[in-house]
Amino acid sequence: MNITFGDHVRVLSTPETDERGLAGKREQVYGETTPSVTGVEVIGEAREDYALNVFMEDLDSDFWFAPDLLELIDHAAGTEIVIGNRKAVRRADGSWEEPDSLPTKKWWQFWR
Repeated sequence: MNITFGDHVRVLSTPETDERGLAGKREQVYGETTPSVTGVEVIGEAREDYALNVFMEDLDSDFWFAPDLLELIDHAAGTEIVIGNRKAVRRADGSWEEPDSLPTKKWWQFWR
């Protein structure tokens, strides 16, 4: 199963992840990128020119990983994201539900 934005993952044990003290850590995927375009440093070999960003809360830092160094734990059901006046909630199957848009204000109602 493909790992995507928002998923909970575990970092697998490899010489590279062990060396950095990241093996076994369980965190959430914060982003995806094409390393050849963005130039990010990737842990592991990004064979498909694709990497996943995982934020390590205890280290207060994020790392880019080749997908094969991560193991899916779950799809983080209940995770909420808000972009503008749109809200989405993650379902257990990995899809996103957009229940209702958030209320919008007219530009002249800035004091409300």
